Amino acid sequence: MRKRFPYRKAPPSRRLTDQCAQIIRISEPIKRSWAEKLGLDLRELLSDGPYKERYRREMIEWSDRKRLEDAGFFCRQACAAVNKEIVIVSDVRRKTDLQYFRETYGERAKTVRIVASEKTRSVRGWVFQEGVDDVQSECDLDDVTEWDLAVCNESDANVDDLLDKIEKLL
Repeated sequence: MRKRFPYRKAPPSRRLTDQCAQIIRISEPIKRSWAEKLGLDLRELLSDGPYKERYRREMIEWSDRKRLEDAGFFCRQACAAVNKEIVIVSDVRRKTDLQYFRETYGERAKTVRIVASEKTRSVRGWVFQEGVDDVQSECDLDDVTEWDLAVCNESDANVDDLLDKIEKLL
């Protein structure tokens, strides 16, 4: 089971607000389509719990097949909800996703790679699952070196410093 790390929030006056920015997730249309296809609880699939983990491997395999038919399918669906000037895509996981955003948005698209060691990720609740965490959906970007910004988010990282670097890129 994956757990979210409880990040310390920066004061709202210093950071991007929902007035000008929004977060979209490519995983949302994947999970929505999968839930509709199998009659599953979308809210539970969107969570970080055992319900999602029960369907995760099959959902990844299905979404990979869908991408073979149309590499930008889920990116386009996620972008349909865009209504702000600044859009943060939180879960780009494949080279085809990067390609879609670079080709569609050109110089306006900025790429940020956020990494943490396996030790730090484990402390945050990550547990390696063979056949899930070693497949394309998790590893396809590991050999990409062309990022507008790369930041290391270890347990001793200053969140405000990381956010400052990202905001400077914008």
